[in-house]
Amino acid sequence: MKKYWVPAIERADSILKILANHPRQYRLIDLSNELNINKSSMFSLLNTLEDLHWVKKEKDGTYALGLAMGMFSASYFHQLDLVEIFHQIAPLYVERIGETAQLAILNDKHIFYLAKQESQSPIRIATDPGMTLPAHAPSLGKVLLSQFTYKQLIELYPDEPLEPLTPYTVKTRQALWEQLQYIKENGYVFEQREATKDFYCVAAPIWNYENHMIAAVSFTMLEGSWKEKKNVLLLKY
Repeated sequence: MKKYWVPAIERADSILKILANHPRQYRLIDLSNELNINKSSMFSLLNTLEDLHWVKKEKDGTYALGLAMGMFSASYFHQLDLVEIFHQIAPLYVERIGETAQLAILNDKHIFYLAKQESQSPIRIATDPGMTLPAHAPSLGKVLLSQFTYKQLIELYPDEPLEPLTPYTVKTRQALWEQLQYIKENGYVFEQREATKDFYCVAAPIWNYENHMIAAVSFTMLEGSWKEKKNVLLLKY
């Protein structure tokens, strides 16, 4: 255990992470079982978090993130220059290409969506700022994982098969590694229905002045648009 570690905060953090990824799916007993925390302690944790508006209890007894989390997220996004720059530049490309653009960073082996610029298409992409997805499936995650060595990738994914999000999600570390090599050689990656069954994506990295990969940006579209715009997107990237 780390020096000066506060277990109660760690438990609260675990609860918030579960609710962020699975809103309105977990009741008190489910969280108690999942985190191996007795029901009495879990009740106290949830009651405190609810009073602070960090979580919200639904009518069916399940929990979701509360209003305070949205306020924290808004403040966090506001302070990021990268997000501000994205919102300045993305509308120009979204208007030109006609597809939704997204910005994300890597958090362990998940991507964290920072910003999104919607297109005029009536088809809406389900992901929003503040959401997370396993990094091995979406194009944004593949780009961000491409900075790792093979040894680091194996340490990040010690078990196989990799978690499937659709029937098309990459299943093995070797297959994922081959995708990452493509990114290193070409500077972008295509992802075809691996993260969401009906959508295709193309993504590329964002580098800082020290040549460190700090984020990734993508365009997402349906198959018909993909076939029509694939080559145009390559020119834009």
